[in-house]
Amino acid sequence: EGAELATGGTRRGIVVSTLAEARFFAAGGFDDILYAFPAPRWRLAECSALAQRLQAFQLLLDSPQGLELLLQNPLPAGKRWLVWLKLDCGNARAGIRPTDPEALALARSIAQGSPELVTLVGVYAHCGNTYGCRDIPAIQAIARDTTAAVLEFVTA
Repeated sequence: EGAELATGGTRRGIVVSTLAEARFFAAGGFDDILYAFPAPRWRLAECSALAQRLQAFQLLLDSPQGLELLLQNPLPAGKRWLVWLKLDCGNARAGIRPTDPEALALARSIAQGSPELVTLVGVYAHCGNTYGCRDIPAIQAIARDTTAAVLEFVTA
């Protein structure tokens, strides 16, 4: 019910952190879901099934190896992998640092490589490094730093 309210009844544009959540929401009629974790090889079959079932099942990507995995495992005709480049702006959990020279190269590889197989939807950053903050100004500072890092990366 909360997800229905959060999406204004559209059942689109939700983010989940597990494939169990993705399957739960898909069974409930949600058809635009972002799995907010770079998909490991051993979860690829589950991701493929969701991508084939939903209008838009999206993944995070943070490495050339992840891109190669998707390219080597294309979806059936008419479907393509929809990916967001995961930037690590200080959380240190997943993603590529936006200042890492490999980050721009990876973004270009995704965007210009084989868009009929893997399509770059956008960039994604999670401010999980706010979890240890003790006050609002500290949270706001991390949000500003993350926003600046993402905007600088996108501009580049």
